[in-house]
Amino acid sequence: MKIDLKTNNTGFTLIEVMIAIAIIGILASIAIPNYLKYEEKARIEVATTEMKIIEKKIVNLVADNGKLPEDLSEIGLDKIIDPWGRPYIYLKIFGSNNAKDHKSQKGKPRKDRSLHPINTDFDLYSVGRDGKSRAPLTAKICQDDIIRANNGGFMGLVSDY
Repeated sequence: MKIDLKTNNTGFTLIEVMIAIAIIGILASIAIPNYLKYEEKARIEVATTEMKIIEKKIVNLVADNGKLPEDLSEIGLDKIIDPWGRPYIYLKIFGSNNAKDHKSQKGKPRKDRSLHPINTDFDLYSVGRDGKSRAPLTAKICQDDIIRANNGGFMGLVSDY
């Protein structure tokens, strides 16, 4: 009587499964951070594009009526939200009664490193991922804000301004 010790196993060994899981883990650790960076860049681009649309509507209203809107509801965009789920901030600067008018408004004009206003007509920005902001752009919590500066000459991240 002959005993055949060869068996016909078609499964994987524990070592082979562990190696496959390790490879998948390494690939995931590389791919996930890159995906998150891409997703954040896409949100910034969406916010920038939406702000350009809002800016164009404001400029068109000024061309038609000769004055800036008091708020975004005058152009029908008060309910539009940024990619992080928060409303865009609009602040009329030109044509307001300076300090007295700014105290009654929700925010203060955004200011650059030299504490000069970054716009002379109106401010339009998103508070970004963290949802926090301050008037001077030098504040650390402002670095993720998406801003309109130089009267529309720049639109993007504060950290790029």
